[in-house]
Amino acid sequence: MTRSDSVGSQQNHLSAEPDAGESASPSAHSRFVQRLRRRYAEQLPLLPEGPPTRDSLAQAYATLAAQGADTGAALRMLRQLLMERLVRLDCEQQAPLAVITRGVTELAEFALDVACRQAFAELDARHGVPLKADGRRAEFWVIGMGKLGARELNVSSDIDLIYVYDEDGETAGRVDGRGRISCHEYFTRAVKLIYGLIGDPTEHGFVFRVDLALRPNGNSGPSVISLGALEEYLQVQGREWERFAWLKSRVIAPRSAIEGGSAQALRGVVLPFVFRRYLDYNVFESLRTLHRQIRDHAAKRSAGRPERANDVKLSRGGIREIEFTVQLLQVVRGGQFPELRTRPTLDALQRVAKAGLMPQETADALARAYLFLRRVEHRIQYLDDQQTHVLPTRDEDLHWIAQTLGYAGCCPFLTELDAHRELVAQEFDTLLGGAGDKPCKGCNGGNGNGNGRPAAPELESLLEQLPARVRERLAAWQSHPRVQALREEARGRLMRLLQRTAQWLREGRVNEDAALRLADWIEPLLRRESYLAMLLERPAVHERLLRLLGAARWPARYLLQHPGVIDELAGEALLAERFVPEDFERELEARRTALRRTGEDDEESLLNLLRRAHHAELFRTLARDLEERLTVEQVADDLSALADATLRVTARWCWDRLKNRHRETPQFAIIGYGKLGGKELGYGSDLDIVFVYEDADERAPEVYAAFVRKLINWLTVKTGEGDLFEIDTALRPNGNSGLLVTSFEAYANYQQQRGSNTAWTWEHQAMTRARFVLGSSSLQTRFDAVRLAVISAPRDAAALKQEIVAMRDKVRAAHPVRAQRFDVKHSPGAMVDAEFAVQYLVLSQSASHPALVENVGNIALLQRAEQAGLLPAGLGQAAADAYRELRRVQHRARLNEEPTQVDPAALQAEREAVLALWRAVFA
Repeated sequence: MTRSDSVGSQQNHLSAEPDAGESASPSAHSRFVQRLRRRYAEQLPLLPEGPPTRDSLAQAYATLAAQGADTGAALRMLRQLLMERLVRLDCEQQAPLAVITRGVTELAEFALDVACRQAFAELDARHGVPLKADGRRAEFWVIGMGKLGARELNVSSDIDLIYVYDEDGETAGRVDGRGRISCHEYFTRAVKLIYGLIGDPTEHGFVFRVDLALRPNGNSGPSVISLGALEEYLQVQGREWERFAWLKSRVIAPRSAIEGGSAQALRGVVLPFVFRRYLDYNVFESLRTLHRQIRDHAAKRSAGRPERANDVKLSRGGIREIEFTVQLLQVVRGGQFPELRTRPTLDALQRVAKAGLMPQETADALARAYLFLRRVEHRIQYLDDQQTHVLPTRDEDLHWIAQTLGYAGCCPFLTELDAHRELVAQEFDTLLGGAGDKPCKGCNGGNGNGNGRPAAPELESLLEQLPARVRERLAAWQSHPRVQALREEARGRLMRLLQRTAQWLREGRVNEDAALRLADWIEPLLRRESYLAMLLERPAVHERLLRLLGAARWPARYLLQHPGVIDELAGEALLAERFVPEDFERELEARRTALRRTGEDDEESLLNLLRRAHHAELFRTLARDLEERLTVEQVADDLSALADATLRVTARWCWDRLKNRHRETPQFAIIGYGKLGGKELGYGSDLDIVFVYEDADERAPEVYAAFVRKLINWLTVKTGEGDLFEIDTALRPNGNSGLLVTSFEAYANYQQQRGSNTAWTWEHQAMTRARFVLGSSSLQTRFDAVRLAVISAPRDAAALKQEIVAMRDKVRAAHPVRAQRFDVKHSPGAMVDAEFAVQYLVLSQSASHPALVENVGNIALLQRAEQAGLLPAGLGQAAADAYRELRRVQHRARLNEEPTQVDPAALQAEREAVLALWRAVFA
């Protein structure tokens, strides 16, 4: 029987009138179900009641085979039994959508596994086992794409497959030595046999329609391809729309490949293709093109047949637009956020919302629409077992769909259908900017280019619109090799960005420095066309970026080192008022879990994950700082909290991966000194830290030494994502000649002057700013006790003054200042004078004034010293205000990469306030 004969035969059955009594059940309205119940009345009980599972399918299949059905017939009959069961579960018992889609997917996985095993058995007998160069059997994988990969198959779905084998070679041949063929030929024949068992229509129909159009080179490509050839194709020829197809890919058969682990080999090929290392906005235009083609195709199909416009999958606001919405966000961000790498649409929607890429209420609304539309889609297909998504035109069919969905009639059903589709369409058009039908705001002029976007202007005409300094800088682009090498599409994007920038310059929305620094920033990145695409797609990001670049020089340098962070300018996280350590750590742990789930949690991936998260959070603080939403103290607090959180996460991950660790939780601590200890970190500050442990195990010294070396390496090593911090451990006992990590007892003895090896006065000065950063609560209690004992110990005040003044002179001599200039840190009356004065007050007065014990920063300690009567009235507050202003001036100078030595007159009042403090303390 031919395929057309089979289809025609089935249609005749479908049009038959129902038997008396069949109309009693809601599912009986399905003409498909009527046929099944007549044709397979004896076999229907073979499938156990309840939601179908792989085991129940295997049990029914075995019974059918035992009754004499060959493999193909048994699989086809099994499919018919399953469909009848699913119609009843869905329409009569209102089973969840997941039960229905999982049941169809289980059938596909089971049938393909059976077909693979039979095909291999036949071919092994004819040609011998397919062998690789190392003598092992060549592996073969059936890759399910789209809904099959996501376990979301609909009840009349075809299955999109790609067949891959791991390595070329040849078969072993038969026992007589004959019959040898290449592995490629072997698997090509296997594919034909598999199709015969699954896709060929017979008197029992088919198991699934099989579509191989998604394979490399489409219908013109070979039916099966080696892993190496697939990798080369994806790297060289893979198109943007194929990334959406491969997003849901999954090895579904044979089961032996999945259970044996060989299927994991595909992940290393597919993941870099789907999820790019950098944020990738190129996919916006490619998705617009793909969606435009789908809509055009749907319009042609419905021409003259208006009922076809009611396609719940492909029409405006249909299932496909929900899938595209979530997949677009996954592809753009999934390279940096592994928690977005999931196949099922509903799961992906929630992950996208949790990542802050979509409001939770929008994700929930799209999820409701998806569930509704999928249930409607299934009822359309239940009617006649046709692969269609178009609402029926017969009133009784439409009424049945409404009734089985719980509606009293067609009107309320159609009203809700329209509401869901309108919401989906609005969200999709918002995401894609009207799906390319509108010109980009801010890109004026020119004729259309056929893609719904104005033609890009030429550089020469743009230069005339720019101020002289900017025009002079960009004139070099007329012959710049990177600009000349751009593809036409990318060059057009660059010109539109310049056109928009020129417009904003004329309007006064951005300054000339911003335009110049944008040119300096974007020039080395021209090969990464995705950044051009992102700025063009997101005018708000473009403008905010220009404002940041125009505010200071250092942000431009940071953005050049870490260009991916610019997407933070569009994220909701930037709208938060302050850094939240708990959220930062929770998100990092979620991403690590996502990597572990896919087997990607190797050391390099974790290092890059830490760096991307840290850089993104630092940039958010920088943006808030430049927009003057944070004070200098708040910036320092947030950067210090970020360092603390990064140290906590890095220490946890390092310990987990330490090969010779001897306990689950380390008895270990990090003590912060200097700017980290005082919570006064700036951008790019190094970390002054000391490592200690308290562990009686005889292996402890060796284990913690290895741990600290690993930890320092994780913090300092440069990867493709940069580094985290420079680490300074010079404040450990005995400085650079001491052990990298010491027992807490040795550390305490050293600080408290026990034994012959003891700390110097300058080390006790450093202790005033020491802070427990991480470790067990018991260690923190012991550290706090040691710090209190050190800073409140009895001291000779005169000798202490002499030593601190001598140290101040030594520091000043190491940092000479030009004549007639005032260095905000090192000149007399500058920040170091205030810091040394505070340290003297803490070391000499803490015993009698407990308010000075707490490490609350120099400003607060100056105020407390005045309140305690240790400074004349008003002097402590004046010195605190002066110190705050000196910090602000230093902070702004460093952001703009300017000298911190200024005209003395500019800070005369601050200098006098600090000098008055110095005289009051050290006179």
